[in-house]
Amino acid sequence: MTMKIDLLKPLEKVPYFTIVGFKQVLNADESDAQRVREMLSRWVNKGHIIRLKKGVYMTRRFYELHQNHALFTPAVSAIILPQSYVSLEYILQRAGVMTEVTYPLTAVTPKNTRQIENSLGTFVYRHIRSPLYTGFYQEIFFGVIFNRASVAKALFDYFYLRPLPRSLRTHSMNLAEDLRLTLDELSSEVKEEFASYIKLSNSPKMVYILDNLRRTIWRP
Repeated sequence: MTMKIDLLKPLEKVPYFTIVGFKQVLNADESDAQRVREMLSRWVNKGHIIRLKKGVYMTRRFYELHQNHALFTPAVSAIILPQSYVSLEYILQRAGVMTEVTYPLTAVTPKNTRQIENSLGTFVYRHIRSPLYTGFYQEIFFGVIFNRASVAKALFDYFYLRPLPRSLRTHSMNLAEDLRLTLDELSSEVKEEFASYIKLSNSPKMVYILDNLRRTIWRP
């Protein structure tokens, strides 16, 4: 079986492909499986394709054409771990809540916490309890459906997944100021949605955080 770079042409218009899918394009059978893997490995090393995770790839051409699209990175996150939604610092930074530094893509999943690194960057997935796996909406990018947290849910996730020892939960603490969060311009709808997740969590820590924000930054 001849493996020429032209075989990638049909795949340059799709966001990703798998080894199984590539074998179908080639009409390859099991006797060709090892050679297909070796060729894909060589193409990764030569920069013709990008390995997103084990067995999943993207053509260099698709990357070059679409890397600057606002939905590109969240879609890649969903390709890597479909059962997840983009949240935390990634959403808060784009909403103007966090402004100081650039963060890797951060997502939330009911699966185990993990961090995936590839040539496109670092993708962080934080575990959350299944009842709290909510508060997101769907978007689509070249056929890839991915989930994006609302600003309220991203803020909830940020506080919920961040340690806050009881010793620091004082009346004088100003969470928004200490964490350098710009929260004073959030709408009443966002604040109400945030409060609904506090109730859902049944967490004393989160009740303290809501009270703290209402006392220091969300005063009537």
